[in-house]
Order: sequence, then C-alpha cells, then structure tokens
Amino acid sequence: MFINRLEPVEAATQFISQYFANCQGAVLAGSVVRGEATKTSDLDIVVFIKDVPSPYRESLLAGGWPIEIFVHNLSSYRNYFDMDRKRAKPSLPRMVAEGLVLKDEGIMVSIQEEAKLLLADGPERWSAENIMIKRYFITDALEDFIGSTNSAEEIFIANTLAELVSEFILRTNGKWIGTSKWVIRSLKNYDEQFTEQFVEAFDFYYKTRNKEKVIDLVHFVLKPFGGPLFEGFSIGK
Repeated sequence: MFINRLEPVEAATQFISQYFANCQGAVLAGSVVRGEATKTSDLDIVVFIKDVPSPYRESLLAGGWPIEIFVHNLSSYRNYFDMDRKRAKPSLPRMVAEGLVLKDEGIMVSIQEEAKLLLADGPERWSAENIMIKRYFITDALEDFIGSTNSAEEIFIANTLAELVSEFILRTNGKWIGTSKWVIRSLKNYDEQFTEQFVEAFDFYYKTRNKEKVIDLVHFVLKPFGGPLFEGFSIGK
C-alpha cells in the first residue's frame, strides 16, 4: 500500500515533532509496538496536551503511514479510562500501558502506571441480576439456533451466540472483553484451551452446518451458573 514508508517509530516521532511539538506527552501503541503489524496496520498514537479543550480522535496519513491519533488533556483520559472499565473494553488504557513513549515532559510514568493498574484490576464485576439476564438472552439465542431450519438465518444466530458466549465467559471470570480481533485475543488471554474449544465449535458449524459442538459449548459455559434459563425469568416486574 505504501512503498516509501518510514520505520514506525521514526514516522511516529517525526509526526509528533511536526504536528504536536507543544504536547506534554505522547505514546505509540497498537500492533507495531506488540510486534503484530501486518501490511494494513496503522500507527496508533495517544497525545496528551494540557490545554486542549476536549478530547478528540482523528485519522490521517503521514510518513507513508495511516495514523490514528487520540488526543487528550491531562484530565480527560481519566474519564475514558473509567468508561472503558465500565464497558469492559480497555481500548485507551491498553494503548497507554503498552505504548512506546515518543515524548514526555514528566507525565508519562504516572499515566502509564494508572493504565497498568486499571488493566490489572479488571473490569467492573457483573451483578447476579446481570448474569441472570445474560443467561436468558443466551438461552433465547440458543433455542433459535437449535430450532432454525433456515441456513442463512442460522449463520447470523451463530454469530450472535459467539458474541454472547465469549462475553459471558470473560465477564463472569472478571476478564476484559473486546470486539473484532480482540474477541479472540481476549479469550486467549483468559484460557487458551477454552479458546481452542470455542474456535473449534464454531469453525465446525460454519464448515459442516452441524450444530452439536456449538450447543455443547453453550451448555458448558452456562452450567456453572445454573444452565440455560427460561422458566421463571422476569425483568421490570
């Protein structure tokens, strides 16, 4: 895609020098820092500017790279940390914690420590009521999946089950969740053996349209919490 691109750290450093010379801190994060970059990877850069009125995100091209910038002042990032903890998707804390420091005027050590502590603490725990609600909706999707005779509809029901079950196993174990590629990464961070079982079940279904392994997986995940739930479920009564 980009033939004459700079090395990622060089490109990121030049970018900060050119566009954010007055910032108080900046880190390069994402796949290039983790050693997982592909030919379509971009540079994720978090920038801290004390007098920026409100946080913003912007996408642009520089140094032969697509660059995503996440700009915060010295307090707004904490609000995003808190929001990420509540939704259990630690996008900003992860970027900050793993980030390679590009510039630091004495703030990055403490901010990165905040991010690392938040990641180690994990997301907010689900309440018993929330677990019950999630069991019900997984059960509802499972019954749709079992009863469906429309192969096109089944694919999307299976997709829903994969999302709900991955979220359930991670949240009930106090782990972070994710979207897209971060679903499987989050599962691996939790339990690699379970992840293999999870992938095998859905892969087998998509290849053969045999539902058995997905059904067994769902029952396995729900069993410690009482199994599928329908009769007796009530909300808002």
